[in-house]
Amino acid sequence: MDILRKPVLSEKANLLTEKLNRYTFKCDPRANKLQIKSAIEAMYGVNIASVNTMVVMGKTKTRSTKAGQSQGRAAKHKKAVITLKQGEIIDFYSNI
Repeated sequence: MDILRKPVLSEKANLLTEKLNRYTFKCDPRANKLQIKSAIEAMYGVNIASVNTMVVMGKTKTRSTKAGQSQGRAAKHKKAVITLKQGEIIDFYSNI
């Protein structure tokens, strides 16, 4: 099971990072907080103060086809917001 999928790099997530030293990741829906914490500590070499998780439901999508309207839903995913200890940072752009 690949626990971490990708970091969330949105305006809201960047605001959390700048003001509160919190980072947001998309995770596997089956992963728990302890697995997420150990995966981030192993990948980035940082010390984590807390992990908060939430399940984000997928948005409803509608498209027009020859047969009429087709409606479906995007897949749900788990989002983890981690708070690092004082003085710790994660640099996502150093690998580019």
